[in-house]
Amino acid sequence: MHTLRDKRKLLARVRRLRGQVEAIERALEEEAGCEQVMHRIAAARGAMAGLMAEVVEDHIRHHLVDPARHPGALDEAAAEQLVDLVRSYLK
Repeated sequence: MHTLRDKRKLLARVRRLRGQVEAIERALEEEAGCEQVMHRIAAARGAMAGLMAEVVEDHIRHHLVDPARHPGALDEAAAEQLVDLVRSYLK
């Protein structure tokens, strides 16, 4: 990642995700109802999609939009369209 702040933010997301997966494990061990288990799985899936969206967006902004480093890079408007597309797909 490109900054310490970004790294901390991403690691915080991963730690929350780990907690959600552990909650799924506990629910299964305790033989919780299917509905409770499915809610926990859906929450973890959403958290994983959010993490992926964050990493992909960072990649787009730092690697695909910088024409000095990458001749033929996307322009800002194209990058924003791509970021929006990725976000909507990963929801």
